[in-house]
Amino acid sequence: MNFISDFRCPQEINPDSYWFLINEQKIIVLSENGAMSIPRYNTLKEYEIRSDHIQYMGTYNNISCYAAEIESTEALPGCLVVHPPLTLLDRLDSDLVRLSGLAGQFITWSRNHRFCGKCGGSTKDKNDERAKICTPCGQVYYPRLSPAIIVAVTKDDKLLLASSPRFRSKFYSVLAGFVEPGETLEGCVKREIKEEVGIEVKNIKYFDSQPWPFPDSLMIGFTAEYDSGEIKPDKKEIVDVGWFKRDEIPGIPSSISIARRLIDWFIEGGNH
Repeated sequence: MNFISDFRCPQEINPDSYWFLINEQKIIVLSENGAMSIPRYNTLKEYEIRSDHIQYMGTYNNISCYAAEIESTEALPGCLVVHPPLTLLDRLDSDLVRLSGLAGQFITWSRNHRFCGKCGGSTKDKNDERAKICTPCGQVYYPRLSPAIIVAVTKDDKLLLASSPRFRSKFYSVLAGFVEPGETLEGCVKREIKEEVGIEVKNIKYFDSQPWPFPDSLMIGFTAEYDSGEIKPDKKEIVDVGWFKRDEIPGIPSSISIARRLIDWFIEGGNH
């Protein structure tokens, strides 16, 4: 993705700049003649759209990007419609879907840190980094980032895939979980696999990473090899789990995610 993150807002707003308008973690898109797009600044001026918590995001393909919150959608013109970002994968470029999620992450951080958790004073954006600072006491607040591991576990010529009640639709994916304080990434891999499906793994290897701002995760991908135990879903995070050969892969996540890249790695011959 040709996106360069930057907190330093330009002195003037380009009329063609992208404006990622957020309403309750959903993105507001421009719908015209059956096509959807991210609104540009000139569209906001045309319809006199007012927004709050404006955050400069950086540039995408050399075009400035802003995140802003729209608290109420009642007064929006009919051409501006509200959607959860991930439902737009077949309507928008996947990069713009990712940036929509990032905009939601920035807005949530900006809204939730209007006041200091230490003294209750008002905060403002810092001038020298992406952070908010409390005006009375100087406490600094950075955007929240939640590290999580995601791992493809193989056993001979099979891949471990599971289904979770948290998934938006019925599909199977590789296992994932958030890193606990004081835990290494490799330790998190072992713990999550053991907790969710009851097996031990070995030969843990780094694969790749991906920002996943839905709402604020950083996914760190690994591959691992089955070591011992019998798979048994915990019935809370995981409702079904199994070993699948390459020609048996069920419905899987979209190509936007690192989960899909891990599964594709296996399908294309990846193994320990």
